[in-house]
Amino acid sequence: MEEKENHLTFFTATILNWNHLLKFDKYKDIIVKSLKFLVNEKRVVLSAFVIMPNHIHIVWRINKELKYEYVQRDFLKYTSQMILNDLKKYHPLRLKKFYVNAKDRKYQIWERNPLSVNIFSEKVAFQKINYIHMNPLQEGWNLCELPNLYRYSSARFYYDGIDDWGILTHCLENYY
Repeated sequence: MEEKENHLTFFTATILNWNHLLKFDKYKDIIVKSLKFLVNEKRVVLSAFVIMPNHIHIVWRINKELKYEYVQRDFLKYTSQMILNDLKKYHPLRLKKFYVNAKDRKYQIWERNPLSVNIFSEKVAFQKINYIHMNPLQEGWNLCELPNLYRYSSARFYYDGIDDWGILTHCLENYY
């Protein structure tokens, strides 16, 4: 696999079978909490994100001292465990949608093989970030009327200069 540690990366992960599990704020909050941890522990520099009902998009740069694959794996594993814990405790009927009975697990939250694409230019960085921020407005979603009105997104940071989460770094800062 090509080295990704020194580049911004566009990352997409999808909920198993495209289930709309992330329509619930408590599960979106688990993802935000995990992103905060990664930023605070200096494992990633987070430039953009959106949490949609059945998938997430992230633009981040992994600390060059760490393996990209490990950070990605740990992020998905932690969020899976936290979501599964909640489903087992409070929503056992919903949990059934994630039963896979695989060799290494009974349940699975994320689809395997998430997408990771290296970003090597300012132009591509802004294309990906624009795509992320416009996602909630797309036909079929219609989650808001303007990108900066969707709460679980970094759009307010880029449109209004407001970092609601305290975890974002502009994609050009300390990078290009």
